[in-house]
Amino acid sequence: MTADSNASVLRRIAHRAMVTRGLEPDFPRAALDELAHLKEAPHDEVRDLTALLWCSIDNDESRDLDQLSVSITEGGTTRILVAIADVDALVKKGTALDAHAHANTTSVYTAAQIFPMLPERLSTDLTSLNADVVRLAMVIDMTVAADGTIGKESVVRARVRNKAKLAYDSVAAWLDGTGPMPHAVAAVPGMEEQLRVQDRIAQAMKARRHEHGALTLSTNESHVVFHGEALADLKPDLPNRAKQIIEDFMVGANGVVARFLEAHKFPSLRRVLKAPERWERIVALAAGRGEKLPATADAVALESFLSHSQQKDPTHFPDLSLSIVKLLGRGEYVFDAPGQSAPGHFGLAVLDYTHSTAPNRRYPDLITQRLVKAALVGNKVPYSTAELTELAQRCTTQEDAAAKVERQVRKSAAALLMHSRVGQTYDAIVTGASPKGTYVRLLSPAVEGRVMHGAAGLDVGDRTRVTLKATDVERGFIDFDRA
Repeated sequence: MTADSNASVLRRIAHRAMVTRGLEPDFPRAALDELAHLKEAPHDEVRDLTALLWCSIDNDESRDLDQLSVSITEGGTTRILVAIADVDALVKKGTALDAHAHANTTSVYTAAQIFPMLPERLSTDLTSLNADVVRLAMVIDMTVAADGTIGKESVVRARVRNKAKLAYDSVAAWLDGTGPMPHAVAAVPGMEEQLRVQDRIAQAMKARRHEHGALTLSTNESHVVFHGEALADLKPDLPNRAKQIIEDFMVGANGVVARFLEAHKFPSLRRVLKAPERWERIVALAAGRGEKLPATADAVALESFLSHSQQKDPTHFPDLSLSIVKLLGRGEYVFDAPGQSAPGHFGLAVLDYTHSTAPNRRYPDLITQRLVKAALVGNKVPYSTAELTELAQRCTTQEDAAAKVERQVRKSAAALLMHSRVGQTYDAIVTGASPKGTYVRLLSPAVEGRVMHGAAGLDVGDRTRVTLKATDVERGFIDFDRA
């Protein structure tokens, strides 16, 4: 296998994994024919908010821009506005494009190739909130107090213009004082102060959520680094201050949308994370670090333990975070009828929570957008109870399938990176332990594999040393023996 064939090998593996997991890697002809006749949606009869200092903050390489944000300070109060791309304006329910989005329910971001939920002409152009173009959007308007609480809130349709396309890493470095002001910030008068206000408000919202038990977690998921077509490294995807701005605004916006639908007596698809079933193992992990947790699941107590652990040992906190994430389990979508009470999101410490902020990338968000638009104009609910119940189950299933595809390609990339290192010994942390097998993640490089011999007695969160025994790039297998 030559170095310059790495990317093509992984693309082939990604395509096969999509098919194996019941996902469609390619757009059907009917969807492409429909796409060819699409034109930009008219902007009539919506509020004009194009004069505001909107900006986007995303990954450096992102081109499917779903959201913008802006702050407005007046009379001692601050409003945070979040604009969400109006994807439904062009992708209507029951169309061929909608059918493909329903089939996959999410964009799939593999190390080798992106499989977008919507064709790029939509997701990166006609329905993307690109710089210096006017786009239709759903705007969530939140008044946020100095302590991070959300007061007055509303949802409107509007046209917006992105004044600055920004990237997480450069904005974070500038806010932290470790890098220069990004050129796109300096080029727009008022944008510097705009971002500093957004940062201050986001920090207050974050602190408020963590007081109520939102969990401090930093798993440092790895991403693949290519030099041309050659695989070069696996590096951790670190959290930063700019990512936190977007995270906290999106959590707030999703809560506003959930309450909006409830207030209009509309159903919704809620995003929930139930109390962890393996709480006793979390208690044991805390005890091993000299901390005591209650016998029943308690988000506030867990957050206190996590925050203290991060301060005490920041170097190894990502390992603890990974263990907790594995034990918390995965989130899911559930149908929520008006007047009912969904379980809420244990990890975010919020009760009212839907997914609404990424309709170019996630189908539940597009469904939610259609519900909101119907409620705004007094139309009937565009989905039946049976449809929404099925959609909740399907979106959960397909999201899990997409995560498995992404993980499969990441594992194949890791096997490709490690195939020349058989016989070397590494420090590792146990990330999975069940009758199906015991799995570990190396501390460096950030790759995961199965312990084939010597796994007896190991459980999630344990530290161990392992020796690399074999790799299988096609299947993404990395086999270790306990050293």
